[in-house]
Amino acid sequence: MGELRILLASASPRRRELLAAAGLEFTLGPVPVDEDLGEFADPAQAALELATRKALAAASARAERCEEWAVLGADTVVALEREGRWELLGKPADEREAEAMLAALSGTRHEVITGVCVVRTHDLSRWSAFERTYVTMRAITGEERSAYVASGEWRDKAGGYAIQESADRFVTALEGGGFDNVVGLPVALSKALLLRAGAALAP
Repeated sequence: MGELRILLASASPRRRELLAAAGLEFTLGPVPVDEDLGEFADPAQAALELATRKALAAASARAERCEEWAVLGADTVVALEREGRWELLGKPADEREAEAMLAALSGTRHEVITGVCVVRTHDLSRWSAFERTYVTMRAITGEERSAYVASGEWRDKAGGYAIQESADRFVTALEGGGFDNVVGLPVALSKALLLRAGAALAP
């Protein structure tokens, strides 16, 4: 078996852009999965669980066709600690929820965690890890929140904001993991897992 082609089990435009910018060749192959996290209170475990679900679902579908791939799945969770418990913020369903998330994150130091899982189709072996970035956000006024929600940038973004777009003006510091992790995919970590699975990283 030679080096495996890479299949990205994600429909996220940000993840596509990050992988392409890293010079990796890949094919898109997302498969719908259940994203309910009812029993997962720990943010890192939640992110890893969703990433694994995505990678396994896509890998299983390709394995049924006897195709050989290194399947990359990822999921990003924004986590805010309140009174000793974690509140996990996913993608807001509507404008009201987006504004509520921004209000909750305003003036906080919260965590953005991306889980990454790579599954090899021929034997469903898997490799997974996560990256954590601490994000410090300044206080956001009600007027700023309303204007940001009206811009529509919050759509399909965990926590309701996109640091790679105009929401960077709300962020005062990043610690731990990198900017790419907050965007949605820690590239160096993803490449390391792909290499372990036997993926081809050079064109």
